[in-house]
Amino acid sequence: MSESPAEDDLSLRALMGRPDYIRFWLSRVASTLGVQIQSVALGWQVYAVARETMDVARSAFYVGMIGLAAFIPVFLLALPAGETADRHDRKTILRFCYMGEILTALVLVAAAQFGFATLPLLLGVAVAFGTSRAFMGPAGTALGPMLVPRSLLPRAIALNSLAWQSASILGPAIGGILVAISPGLSYAAAAGLYLFALACVSGLSGNTQPEVNPGSRLALIKEGLGYVWSNRIVFGAISLDLVAVLLGGATALLPVFARDVLHVGPEGFGLLRAGPAIGATLVAVILARHPIRRRAGPVMFAGVAVFGLATIVFGLSTSLPLSVLALAVLGGADMLSVYVRQTLVQIVTPDAMRGRVAAVSGLFIGASNELGEFESGVVARFLGPVTAAVAGGVGAVLATGLWARLFPDLRKANRLE
Repeated sequence: MSESPAEDDLSLRALMGRPDYIRFWLSRVASTLGVQIQSVALGWQVYAVARETMDVARSAFYVGMIGLAAFIPVFLLALPAGETADRHDRKTILRFCYMGEILTALVLVAAAQFGFATLPLLLGVAVAFGTSRAFMGPAGTALGPMLVPRSLLPRAIALNSLAWQSASILGPAIGGILVAISPGLSYAAAAGLYLFALACVSGLSGNTQPEVNPGSRLALIKEGLGYVWSNRIVFGAISLDLVAVLLGGATALLPVFARDVLHVGPEGFGLLRAGPAIGATLVAVILARHPIRRRAGPVMFAGVAVFGLATIVFGLSTSLPLSVLALAVLGGADMLSVYVRQTLVQIVTPDAMRGRVAAVSGLFIGASNELGEFESGVVARFLGPVTAAVAGGVGAVLATGLWARLFPDLRKANRLE
């Protein structure tokens, strides 16, 4: 159940009246917009470069390799990054991460402008970009709750998701247009957005230094791992997301579907990339206005099941409008599960542990997104893109039923307070 309309409006005004939170929110919008534009350009360029010498199946495999390249540093650095976010000033960490993103974008600008974009270079830039994101995830997740009172945290989480999803709508559409002009222009736009995000974070005036718990780095990492493992609701939520998105990562194949299945070119590719964000943004707007109060577990499981079904529809579609609609439903369903998971984790976790817990959660989510792209590319290599998408959707639906049996406490979770 949501609060009354008057209480909703009051809490929204209170949240919007916090300057540090607004700066943080704007940095998320700009950064995500830059990531989406850069991602569209990188995926399209990798596929285009590969197609110069390879067939569709092998080129699709290299598109999937982008996800693996970006995930490797996340896998290797996530736990140390979480401990870093619980020991050092979180604003300072984010500033260094944005500087790293600016450098990667400028390298891509130069590669596109001077014609030395090769597959090894593009994949290497993805590794460098993933390194920056490995530290940004825990620091950003842990910093957000420091900027708002606990009572406003569920609504802030919904608005944070709205920032991400809104930028994810505009980013692919803008990226598709810019790629049609020049990949270098897309990378330059991304660099400018990262610079704006850096300025916003640099303007935070509140205390962003966490209270440091005593103990060695290894002891603190083990403490965070132990917390996630012992809390069956938290562990069940993030592991379900891992398995479902790992199996249902059809969005990694969008360059393949745009060019060789639906035949819609870079503009259609931008529309397909925007599809999931359109649905997710609509759901995020509703959640920001009316946060979920009860039956959180069933809502999360329903969202994952619909996510799998929409993936199946997308895989079977031969129509651009139907494909975009299926992706929008997919994105909206995913938004429900993400909202429940993030709210559960951030509300119950003490501030001094938020970086480490966010790192563990980010490792699971990063694995689901990045390895999901790799898995989709591998399956597409041997079975074709359509079969890969449909099989992934079926797997996500089956995983929903299995997790409902394995984690009954998560299935019965009620209130998000």
